[in-house]
Amino acid sequence: MQARMNVTKAAPGGYKAMLALEAYLGESGVPHSTLLLLKLRVSQINGCAYCVNMHSRDAKAEGETDERLWSVAAWREAPFYTDEERAALALAEAATRIGDNPAGVPDDVWNEAADHYDEKSLAGLVMAIAAINAWNRISVTVRNPAA
Repeated sequence: MQARMNVTKAAPGGYKAMLALEAYLGESGVPHSTLLLLKLRVSQINGCAYCVNMHSRDAKAEGETDERLWSVAAWREAPFYTDEERAALALAEAATRIGDNPAGVPDDVWNEAADHYDEKSLAGLVMAIAAINAWNRISVTVRNPAA
């Protein structure tokens, strides 16, 4: 597969803004390992091979275990995740699949995340979910190939 266009060159201002959002996420209070798992899971849901490949490699390079990477698609049944990570993954899935629930993100999912994260970190999770969904939509639309 070949990319339809190079968005970084065609929309440098937009790309720079997305990178600024990524920089913010690094200071959001959400553990970096949680952000990587969240990005991987959302990218799986959205079918973004480019991002699945990138975030798997990034997580592995930062010491993530094979078991956690391989099983993130089945995190509910796998014993490898903390309660905090499970809450973040549930929020990420609910927000990514927002069209599947007429009420949006269910209160129980939100409340579980709020039990594990303070307001700043919870806002960081919301921004991270929005960011990876945007990256996925960019990459899938322009058909960025997995490296």
